[in-house]
Parts: sequence; structure tokens; C-alpha cells
Amino acid sequence: MDYSKIEGHSHLLRNKTTNAIVNNNMSEYQEYIMRKNAKNEENQKMQKLESEVGSIKNDLNEIKLLLRSLINES
Repeated sequence: MDYSKIEGHSHLLRNKTTNAIVNNNMSEYQEYIMRKNAKNEENQKMQKLESEVGSIKNDLNEIKLLLRSLINES
């Protein structure tokens, strides 16, 4: 592939075939990967918390039903 430098941006290159702009700054790329991984971990934590809250809601509903049945029996 043939690349040309983009004037005023030493870390950017343009692919002459596709006209795509490519960032060749590895430190920026590593920062991007770290941010992406942190965001994925945060999303996984949120999904786990939502699941746990749903489970707790189900448990509370079951407890309420059991208490109502105990009250109705007496």
C-alpha cells in the first residue's frame, strides 16, 4: 500500500488507494485500546448489577407471596 503524509499532521497518513486516513501514532492507539477496554469492563459491571437487581426483585416478590400466604392461612 502506498501512503502519503498529511500536511500539518505528522502522525496521520493517507492511503492513496482508498483515500483512508490512518493514524500511525502508537501511543494514541494504546490509549484508545485502554479506554475501550475500560468502557467494556464498565458495561459488563453494569449488566451484572442489573442482573443482580432483577434477581433481588424476584426474591422479594417471592417473599411477599409467601408472607401473604402465611397471613391468609391464619
